[in-house]
Formats: sequence, C-alpha cells, structure tokens
Amino acid sequence: MKLVDEAEISVIAGDGGNGCVGFRREKFIPLGGPDGGDGGDGGSVWLRADENLNTLVDFRHERIFKARRGENGMGRQMYGKAGDDLVVTVPVGTVVMNVDTDEVIGDLTRHGERLLVAKGGKGGLGNMHFKSSTNRAPRQALPGEEGEQRLLKLELKLLADVGLLGFPNAGKSTLVRAVSAATPKVADYPFTTLYPNLGVVKVENYRSFVIADIPGLIEGAADGAGLGAQFLRHLQRTRLLLHLVDLSPAFEGGGEAVTDAPSPVEQVRALEHELGKHDPALLQKPRWLVLNKADLMFEEEAGAAAEQVVAALGWTQPWYLVSALGREGTWPIMKDIMAFFDQQKLREAEERDAQGG
Repeated sequence: MKLVDEAEISVIAGDGGNGCVGFRREKFIPLGGPDGGDGGDGGSVWLRADENLNTLVDFRHERIFKARRGENGMGRQMYGKAGDDLVVTVPVGTVVMNVDTDEVIGDLTRHGERLLVAKGGKGGLGNMHFKSSTNRAPRQALPGEEGEQRLLKLELKLLADVGLLGFPNAGKSTLVRAVSAATPKVADYPFTTLYPNLGVVKVENYRSFVIADIPGLIEGAADGAGLGAQFLRHLQRTRLLLHLVDLSPAFEGGGEAVTDAPSPVEQVRALEHELGKHDPALLQKPRWLVLNKADLMFEEEAGAAAEQVVAALGWTQPWYLVSALGREGTWPIMKDIMAFFDQQKLREAEERDAQGG
C-alpha cells in the first residue's frame, strides 16, 4: 500500500551545453583565430524544506523532476546560458535516501533548508581553449557533461513535540480536535486516521507545541500489521509520548459487549511491546498515560477503574482521566505538557552553561 509519508521520485539534472567550434571572421581583422565559446552548465536539482507542507501526497502524481540543459556555446567567445536549477519543495522532516545505494543523502529538519540531490553537468569547452603556437586553428571542442540522475526515496518523519498513540478508536483524533485547531477525520470505525495529523496547541501567546495523531497501532504493528507500522518512525523525533487508552468497555453497533476487546492494561502492555520491538529507545522517552472515554461511565466508577488500571500497570509517570469527546480534563494535560517542555528547556540551558564554564 502506498502511503502519503513515503515516495520515490526520479531527479535528473540538466546536461551541460556543448562547446563551440568557431573562428573570428571580421573585415579589416586579418588574424581572427578561434573564438568558439563554452557551453553553459546544466541546471541542478535541489530539495527545499517547506513548513507549509505536511505530507508527501503530491509525489504520488508527479514522480520525475528534470532540470534544464545548458545551452551550447557560440562564436565570438560567447558562453552558452546555464540551465536553471530546479527546486522541489518537500515537508520539513523529510529524510532523503538514494534507492540504489541505500545511502542517506540528507535530512531536512528546518524551514528553508536546501539539499543538492542531482548536480548539473559542466559545460563543454569551446575551441578557443585549444589554440596554441602549433595549433592556431583548432577544430576541436568538448561536449557537455551529463547531469546526475538519481532515484530517491523520500521518507517523512514528523517534527512533533508530542506523539499521541493508541489502539484504533481510542479517541486520538478526537483529542487532537479538542485541544488544537486541527480537524482530523473522526468516525466510529477503526483506522479512520490514514496518515499522521499535526495539531498546534496554543497554551498562551508565544507558548505552544505540536501534537501528532499517529494512526492506530495493533498487536504486531512493528512486524507490519495494521496501519501503525508505517508510522512508528514518526515517534522517534517526539519529546513526549501520550498513551491514549479506552477505559470503557467496547461495544459493537448492536450494543453487545465485545468479549475479546483488550482491556486498558492489555492495551498499554501491547503498545509498550510494539514500541520496544520497533526501537527500544522509544521506551526511554517520557511517557504519560491518558485514560479516555470517562464520559461513558459514572464519575465514581470511572475514577475507581482508572486507579485500578494505574495500580495494575505499576505506572509511575503522570496519568490523566479524560473525556476527549466532552473536552473534560483535556486542557490540564496541555498545560502540564507546556510546563514539562519549559522545564526541559531550562535544564538544557543549564547544562550548556555548565559545559561552557
């Protein structure tokens, strides 16, 4: 299945223009000599990171990017015009790999950052470069060099501060809608999120962070099951992970209980297992627990159930009981996250000062 956060494209730089074989022939100038100019350099292909793009979906339709060829040299020592460079915009967070060698060419992590992916060919020399005392009328010139061609794989790793992960239908998209201006798709069937959604959470003026709604994980995701396997890589750049778990019993449309639905404890254990299997370093990141859908239970019943889950897990990091749909208890989490990031920045600044001293 082709997904919007991965794409393969061909980049073709322009060939250099050919050098010219020409001689100066003008009235009243008896000794003209060779005057063939050089060919122009071919255009190069660049990738430029743009924070206004969120996915690689456009590359599903346009896959070949070719820069212009350099013009040929001309007489009167006139150089050919260089081919224009081609600049292709990609989302911030795009990793660029050479398909043929599996080499990582670059990682575009800042808005406006540029990466040269195919260099244009150098223009050929005209015959004016080959004149000498023994060869006063050279009839040789060099052709332009061919531009580089590469097959590239683009892989988008989201630059989000908070990664929101959980089983399908846990309420991740609903939570993002509740705390940000993002409007991810929400429905009562699994896998409504087919690619990551970013939401900017503004706590106060000039104090905000980015939260990413990662498609639902299921058991075996690290081995390729479900949709979440394609997006576990996005969590590698987050600073904080939120485990969103459905606290309430699951029901089908007819109202019958789903007996094989995983319990909240089983959901958390499965998520931890998939994270560790994909990349053990993910388990070392700060991870908070968010127990969702408290509105489907009585208040006292929800509180007791939440405490039982926390005790069964032996959870020592922060945890919260919320109703994302009713937006109950969601905002205190966002404020705590902002405070957590502020403390992180303060510690990092102190460490830099200590190292500098």
